[in-house]
Amino acid sequence: MIKAFFLNLKKGNDLLLNARPMKTLFFFCGFLLLFSCAEKVIEEPENLIPKDKMTDILYDLALLNSTVSVNRAAFEKRGVEVMPYLYEKYNIDSIQFVSSDLYYASIPLEYEAMYTAIVERLQKEVDDIEDARKQKNDSIVKNKVKAKDSLSKQPKELKIPAPSKK
Repeated sequence: MIKAFFLNLKKGNDLLLNARPMKTLFFFCGFLLLFSCAEKVIEEPENLIPKDKMTDILYDLALLNSTVSVNRAAFEKRGVEVMPYLYEKYNIDSIQFVSSDLYYASIPLEYEAMYTAIVERLQKEVDDIEDARKQKNDSIVKNKVKAKDSLSKQPKELKIPAPSKK
């Protein structure tokens, strides 16, 4: 079939009139593409970090990296390094982390789902912080209004009663 398709190309035949080889070629390419995407590029490592734990590690990594970029001096002053801290916190080693990260990265849909969960979690943290800030600002405004109201309720002139004569 493919040979016939290429022979027709050499002869200069109109491809629209000879659509069967073209359909077969597209079907064959689609079939190859489908099965080549389904095969595993990287084998699962022996000490694979579970998906939920890996998501937690990547979340902490994103949070710590952004914190370091804002306040590097504080981390340097305390001698804190991000990756050794994460290895100790999650009881893993660098090889286990790298091999697990590489494995999950080789499965794009799963890796994307992990990062989507991380982004949603970070957004929830931002929303919670914004809500707390708003509540604090609202309570400050309410206290200022109460203080202003309590001052305005006091009498303008203070009348002191005359001492009684006995």
